[in-house]
Amino acid sequence: MKYTTTFKKAVLRKVLPPENRSVHSVAVELGVGEMTIHRWIAQVKDGTISFEQGEENPSGQRNMTEKLNLLLEYQKIPQEQNGEWLRQNGLHEEHLNLFQQEITKLMADKSDDKDREIKELKKQLAKKDKELKRKEAALAELAAIMTLKKKLGWMDDSSEEDV
Repeated sequence: MKYTTTFKKAVLRKVLPPENRSVHSVAVELGVGEMTIHRWIAQVKDGTISFEQGEENPSGQRNMTEKLNLLLEYQKIPQEQNGEWLRQNGLHEEHLNLFQQEITKLMADKSDDKDREIKELKKQLAKKDKELKRKEAALAELAAIMTLKKKLGWMDDSSEEDV
């Protein structure tokens, strides 16, 4: 079976210092053969695999779209194939839980932002409506005054042209 470099490094982090867990316990936990892990350790020693202790968690390097796609893909596969799928993608179940939490939080934040924006737009619309009603009332009042002036003959022909 082909394992990703990310998965190999995650396994090596568990068996090499500072964790120093036993190869057997890690092999059982992750479903990887002990000989495979020993081969990876030998590759680290001879320089075939580079292994940096300070390397960031590989799951943190994925963007939200990739995380969502991985979650959706994981939900589609049968339960008996979960372990194999996780190994192929260099993940653990806790990564998927973290992805789900991140996506849920992002969606909630976006929803809150949209709600805030909608509330602000409603305020602006109400303000514009109020201003429009005020201007319509002023225009109606002006029209009424002009009509009264015209009826009373207060306006001459030259003032009508100005208006």
